[in-house]
Amino acid sequence: MNKVFTINKKAGFLAYMIIDTFLVGIGMGVPFFCILLGFPVGWYLAERSFLSGKNSKDILSFILKYSIYTSLFTFMWMVLIWGPVSMMLIDPGADFANFGIPMILYDPKISFVGWIILMVFISPFLQLITTIFASNVTLWRISRNVRVIDEGEK
Repeated sequence: MNKVFTINKKAGFLAYMIIDTFLVGIGMGVPFFCILLGFPVGWYLAERSFLSGKNSKDILSFILKYSIYTSLFTFMWMVLIWGPVSMMLIDPGADFANFGIPMILYDPKISFVGWIILMVFISPFLQLITTIFASNVTLWRISRNVRVIDEGEK
């Protein structure tokens, strides 16, 4: 299992990019599965950084840096998918009501704007939060297990 944590960072990020692209496709442009991917990515980042023997400041900066990279990759996909669609806002004949998005704000145009903001900005941010949350839970679990093992040896 430790071989997984010793792979090259570039190869690991390439694997992440392939999986994230696949999950964007499964969600048909809605990054729900990409947000959920933040949980295993956070676990992986925490385990990898802990096994490298770094101090806590380096571990947390490593996790934050790569969490931002993963969310920026999802953000890039969302801009590529939803950016051209947002040009409907300058089209006076655009039919927002029949575009197929949920009417979350009761007005078709306002709902469309809310949907674009949700997809492009909020979803990658949610992925960042899930990755950091999963990393912190993993680090807490690891430190608790290490503490129990250390106390058992005394």
